[in-house]
Amino acid sequence: MSTDPMTGLPPELKQHMTAYQAPPGLKRRIRYMLEQQARSAAPVVAAGRRGWLGWLPLGASFAGGAVLAVSLMSYLGASGDEGLVEQQVVAGHVRSLMAAHLTDVASTDQHTVKPWFTGKLDYAPPVIDLAGQGFALAGGRLDYLQGRPVAALVYQRRGHTINVFVLPSGRPGTAAATLVARQGWLVAGWTQAGMHFWAVSDVGREDLAKFAAQMQAANPL
Repeated sequence: MSTDPMTGLPPELKQHMTAYQAPPGLKRRIRYMLEQQARSAAPVVAAGRRGWLGWLPLGASFAGGAVLAVSLMSYLGASGDEGLVEQQVVAGHVRSLMAAHLTDVASTDQHTVKPWFTGKLDYAPPVIDLAGQGFALAGGRLDYLQGRPVAALVYQRRGHTINVFVLPSGRPGTAAATLVARQGWLVAGWTQAGMHFWAVSDVGREDLAKFAAQMQAANPL
């Protein structure tokens, strides 16, 4: 799949993007995320330097590079695939707030949002109306996750935004939602009806847990 050299995104996603003023407070949150990432990466870099220098006196540069690569791969794999996906959905959430580009189709009507994805994705994401439970549908957009375009559904809760990323799971079955904190945000992830769901927001833990439970209860199997 070809990508734009400036943004690194596929053309079909780039064409929907519009530049807007970033909302207040976002700069502080992004700075926090960058500091957290730098802090977690520092021990790996330091360990890599020590491992590399230890091999130099023996003239085994190639072997030292191999040791460094294995160490780095072990570090990246420590959090597992789920951790990497959670980092990607957090990045997608922040990206949507940075550009104030939350929706490609803005509507509170699930019967408007769901058909909008037709022809844009090779699957049909479930779009659920939870306004009666206090989570108002705001619309949807295309995003990019795990190397492919995916559906992102947008909900609002007392002035807070909840992004829900939906893509096929490739296997049947249902897995209950689990909540984790990533870089200052909460992420709820679950599997249902052949789909993976990741909800990201800065709402309280109780609110996000309630949202995930309501989504699962209302989702047709």
